[in-house]
This record gives sequence, structure tokens and C-alpha cells, in this order.
Amino acid sequence: MNYNEITTFGALKASGYTGKKIKDEVRANLINLVSKNQSPFHSVLGYEDTVIPDVERALLSRHNILFLGLRGQAKTRMAREMTTLLDEWIPVVAGSEINDDPFAPISLYARKKLDEMGDNTPIEWLHRSQRYGEKLATPDVSVADLIGDIDPIKAANMRLSFADEQALHYGIIPRSHRGIFVINELPDLQARIQVSLFNILQEGDIQIRGFKLRLPLDILFVFTANPEDYTNRGSIVTPLKDRIESQILTHYPKTIEISRAITDQEAHITDDQTQKVEVPEICAMLVEQIAMEARKSEFVDQKSGVSARLTISAYENLVSSAELRALKAGEAQTVARITDFLGVVPSITGKIELVYEGEQEGPLNVAHRLLGLAIRSVFLKYYPDPQSFKKGRDSQKAKPKPSPYQPIIDWFGRGNDVSLMQNYSDTEYINQLYKIDGLFSAVKQFYPNAQSAHVGLLMELMLHGISEFSLISKKGIEKGGYAFGDILGSMLNMNFSSDDDI
Repeated sequence: MNYNEITTFGALKASGYTGKKIKDEVRANLINLVSKNQSPFHSVLGYEDTVIPDVERALLSRHNILFLGLRGQAKTRMAREMTTLLDEWIPVVAGSEINDDPFAPISLYARKKLDEMGDNTPIEWLHRSQRYGEKLATPDVSVADLIGDIDPIKAANMRLSFADEQALHYGIIPRSHRGIFVINELPDLQARIQVSLFNILQEGDIQIRGFKLRLPLDILFVFTANPEDYTNRGSIVTPLKDRIESQILTHYPKTIEISRAITDQEAHITDDQTQKVEVPEICAMLVEQIAMEARKSEFVDQKSGVSARLTISAYENLVSSAELRALKAGEAQTVARITDFLGVVPSITGKIELVYEGEQEGPLNVAHRLLGLAIRSVFLKYYPDPQSFKKGRDSQKAKPKPSPYQPIIDWFGRGNDVSLMQNYSDTEYINQLYKIDGLFSAVKQFYPNAQSAHVGLLMELMLHGISEFSLISKKGIEKGGYAFGDILGSMLNMNFSSDDDI
């Protein structure tokens, strides 16, 4: 169909065009996609076997939908991607404020226009991208915003009585007629405002300042809510919740692989950064593991959740930290390190809500603790558990296996120490690591074919890992970096310092 040639109602009828209700339209297009083994939610990862099938069933049932889940679970993105299930173009009566279907006009303007002009009524074509409306629910949202009100300026300009229907100004919901309308954070909407949605969802009636209008609005409603809101800020009134046919629970990525794919997709990394900074697998896993640790930490409010935005921001900050270091050192290229994660801390502290114990600990300390736990988890994916080299308990004759970490521990035990500063150049970084007896040979024992560019990171991971198992000491340096030393010497120094204070 050549839409440019159809500009009147008569030409539209002659073309044989037949319109559909929006939920039937979405259903038909979804059936077409599913029959081709395609999904409309191509950019939403990790929901293939859980949320997406629930959404598809709801749309096939022609239901309005409530997405219920914690922050950063792609609720709004799911709603926005539903626009791909709309027909690319639909005809509307030209000049209509509420996208009137010329075959079934509902506004006074469209009815009068069709009565006066008949087949000569001008037609416009509306693209699917213009059929999506969204409103963030806030306490100051009014019925006028959503439904409409009398417009005194319009009435004055047109010399209309306030009793004239033409003096009405339609809100965002009537203007979303024949489209998808989303209300985000529904519990934040005042209860009296939620009540105004009852009839729209069930009967299609709206009332504006005493005007009893029978507007059979054709809208697919999608609502989002955070379970936390039910107790902290507000709630969805029961009759409204009852009118929303499908409630779909969302969730966080269930594996590091899915979480990493989301981060790779969403992180904004420039081409210059990609060419300058290489992010090895270890660092990419470490970014995701921080979020995994936060989602089970006793210091983090699990009812609030840990958004996927944490890993996205953390990855961007990691790249920028390595980039800044390389720029200052005058290096054309570099590889991300664990010390670069000191620049990731602001991405953690700003994305987690702490419980009372966490507040007492302090957001900075909690962030470093999460980073330490993440290092410990990733370390065990690359190296054997240091505890596995202890003497067996079941047999007195059992000999402990020689620990590959012992030469490193012994080197620190002889009074040696080493610092890894955040701003070290690649040469300074490697030189510091090679000072530690046994570190390079221990890494080569497990990764004999490791690329030279990654050997330093593998050495640093081992160093951080054994410190997380309290085999050597590690402490932060105020100027940005870590100091490693003997665990016993560190404890003695702490005791001497305490005595001196006394």
C-alpha cells in the first residue's frame, strides 16, 4: 500500500484498508513473529525463558500488564520494545488530537469533520514510534495531566462556553488512543489519581470537569512498580490492581555470563577507548562479580535491589581509569588492572542502598569489602583454593600438598613488601610484580602459555587473591594503590601502634 497516495477517507475506503483494535493488532503481529521464531524483545537479555514468555502469553491474551520488579530490571525497556509489535503506519483523521480512527471516530472534532466532509475528510498517517506514551508517576501528577481538563485559554480564543466540549484539553491518556501507554512507578501515584483509571481500564469512560464523555479509548496499558514501594512509599489500590489482567515478575541476571552480555551491550565505550584500553576476561568477570556479591551482602538493602546500572557504570569507569592512567604515562595502549578498580568505587557507592549495619560500616568500606569478595570469587576460578593445601584432618599420615603460594608468602615473611600504585606506568607495574620471588613461576605453573600482556594481571590477581585469604597483608594507600606485606608483621605493627596510642 502506498501511504503517500491515500490522503482522504474515500481513498482509504477504496484501498480496502481495515483497521484493528490495538490489542488485536499486537496479537496478530506477535503471532507472525513467533511463527518465524523471532522475538520483539531482541535487546532484552536473560529473560528468554522467564519474563518474555510471560509477556507473550499476556499479549496473546490481550491483557494490560504490570511489571513488578526491583530497580534496573529492564521493565521500561520491555514496554518500549512493544512498539515493534505495532503496525508501521495507521490512518488518523487529520488534525485530531487523539488519533481518531476515521472508521470509528470518538472525538467531537473527528465526528464533525467526517459529517461535514464525508469521503473528502483528510487523512494523515501515524508511525508506530508516535503511538507510545509514557508517564513517570510522581506525587504531583494530577487527573488533568492524565485525563484532561477545561482549557480556559482555548475557550477564550475560540469564544466557547466552558460547557462546550470543544473547550476540553485532553490529557496524555486520551492522546495515547490507539497506542501503548506506560505509567512507571505506579505506587507513587496518589490513590485518588489511581481511582481515576478504573473506568478507563474497564469501560472506557472518562469524566472531565463534569463532562460525562463516552470515549471508548483503545489503549494497551503497561504499568511498572517496585515491590519496595508497596511498603515504603505507597501501594497500588486493590481495585486498580484487580483490573490489570497480568502481573509479571522481573528479575536480575541469573549468571555472570548474562550479566556480562548486558554490560557489553549497554556500556558506552568510545572507539578511542576501545583502541587504547584492553579489558581482559578477569577484569570483565570482576565487574559482574561485584554486583553478584552486592546482591547477597548483609550490608546492602536487598529489598531495594542492586541495579544492572551498577555493572554498566563500573565497566565504563574501569575503562576510563585505565585510559586516564595511560594518558598520564604517555602510553598509546594499556591493559586494565585490578588497581584500576579503585576508580570503580564511585560506581558502587552510588548504586547501593545500605541497611543500618552498612551505614555504620560506611559506603566506602562496604564498596571495598564487595570488591574484596569479588576478587576472592574470581581468584578461585583461576587458581586453586589456598585452603586445599592444608594438612588433611582424616589421616595423621597425610602429607599436605606443596602450596604454590608458599614461596610468595615466605618472601613477604622475610620482611619484604611491595606497593602497586594506581598511577604506575606499565613498566613500573610489571617491575614491582617481578620483585616478588615465586610470583611469576607460580602463575606460569598454571598458565604456561599466557600472553605476555596478561601475565602481569594474572600475577596481580594471585597477589590480591592470597591476601583475601589472609596469607599476606593488604592495605589501601591514601594516594591510590595497595601495599602488600607479611600478615604477621602487619598484625604486630598494628599492636605496637595501639600500645603507642595508649
